Amino acid sequence: MKTFSYESPVDVQDAIATLASDPDSSLLGGGTNLVDLMKLGVAQPSSIIDISKLPLDAIDVDDDGSLRVGAGVSNSDLAVHPVVRSRYPVLSRAVLSGASGQLRNMATVGGNLFQRTRCGYFMDSSKPCNKRDPGSGCPAIEGDHRNLAILGASDHCVATHPSDMAVALTALDAVVEIVGPSGAHKLPISELYRLPGHDPDLDTNIGHDEIVTGISIPALPEQAVSVYRKVRDRASYAFALASVAAVLRVEDGQVTEARIALGGVAHKPWRAITAEGELLGRSAKHEAFREAIDLELRAAMPLRDNGFKVPLVRNLVTETLTELAHRSVQL
Repeated sequence: MKTFSYESPVDVQDAIATLASDPDSSLLGGGTNLVDLMKLGVAQPSSIIDISKLPLDAIDVDDDGSLRVGAGVSNSDLAVHPVVRSRYPVLSRAVLSGASGQLRNMATVGGNLFQRTRCGYFMDSSKPCNKRDPGSGCPAIEGDHRNLAILGASDHCVATHPSDMAVALTALDAVVEIVGPSGAHKLPISELYRLPGHDPDLDTNIGHDEIVTGISIPALPEQAVSVYRKVRDRASYAFALASVAAVLRVEDGQVTEARIALGGVAHKPWRAITAEGELLGRSAKHEAFREAIDLELRAAMPLRDNGFKVPLVRNLVTETLTELAHRSVQL
């Protein structure tokens, strides 16, 4: 592990100033991803800026029913919060499916959003990887890519985003609160992440000297139901082969709102915009759900060994939406 300095800022502005002064610095929340990458030699920051002690660990319910979650909130506290469990079950289930209890106790909401891919080539510093070393190549395209992207990939990278929480927040139309040298601003989570394109080393659209301080989650519409479902190779904690976060509202048998976000299939949480548009106004039936996700999957570009993800996603989304439609009738 490379030698590094350790900084403990007194407030957010101090942390931003420290980040801005060192382009090779890294923020530390719970450290559950960063420390692993440092041990492997994948991440080699010159300085660590520990923001775990900053007052960013509150969960507040606003008067309009929306929720604000501080970036320093632990994953465990988020998952078991009574408002999250009752109003946003899709989020609670996503967080609980993401890691063991010990890791959830340490990991923070902000850190979870910025965890790096678990592509084997990225994690192995002895192998070429465009995400880790731009221009070195992507051996995963011809190599081991069974668990990698089928949507939105490029000739430069086929890695997938690992966060379950981010998939749920994408379906919830969450907004990320960011503070930088020029002040505070907000960014829809759908605009936070990037597809790989020609620059797969860039995971997000925020600057190195900016800090996420919290996340705002709008209240769900009346009668909307939500769920998170994840398919993985083993029942123990593992990254998704595919997952879906879905929000559905049905009135008089017709879909009046549908939000679908996919995990385990792209470089970022994949919002199934095509499928959502196809479902509006249609009968909330199994056939309609299957036809809608089939339209979305026309954009899929599976590789040699991950084509199984196409029918996997089709069946996962169809059955999940069918389950939600049945549940909405019982409300």
